[in-house]
Formats: sequence, structure tokens, C-alpha cells
Amino acid sequence: MAESENKRTRRTPQERAAEMDEKIAKIDQSIKELELKKESVVAEYDAKITAARERIKSLEAKKQEILAPKPPRKPRKTKKQKIQEIVKLAMKNGMSVEEIAGQLHVEVED
Repeated sequence: MAESENKRTRRTPQERAAEMDEKIAKIDQSIKELELKKESVVAEYDAKITAARERIKSLEAKKQEILAPKPPRKPRKTKKQKIQEIVKLAMKNGMSVEEIAGQLHVEVED
């Protein structure tokens, strides 16, 4: 009788197949979890890549701005040059030297 208590009961093929189905279901669930984790990580890296590409674009724009030639600056005029320009414009408009001097209330010596 002691021998019959120590004996294992044999499982039927259906029970063994059901156990394998449970293991397969667990593995499928772990695969689904891994897929979700993979998708979230891929989304994170895609976001990082697009941010890096945007940074590259902004740096390239700055580079083009640096390399582009700047328009030439207008040279500064001295006070004497400004006065000469005003006199030339007045003469171009038909004013004589005496009329210009009269407008400025200045006497011109010959």
C-alpha cells in the first residue's frame, strides 16, 4: 500500500496539452508587453532624433548667416562733408552762393 501512495498519477495528454497552452499564453503575454515597451522606447528615440534634426537645421541657418556677406556700411560723413553736400544740393536747385549765404544770414567775402 505504501507503494501505491508514492506513485505519481499519470496525466492525460489533454492535461499536458492544457499545461503547454498555459505556458504559451504566458509567453505570448510577455511578448505583448515587450512589444509595448519597444514601441514606447522607439517613440522616445524618434522624438530625440527629430529634436536633434531641428537643432541641426537651426545651426545650419546660423552658419549660413555667418557665411553670408554683410551689406557694406555707409561711410560716416564728417561735418564738413555734410555742409558741402547741402551747398551742392542748394546750388543744384538753382540757388546762387549769395542766396545761400542770405538764407544762412552769413556774409560772403570775395
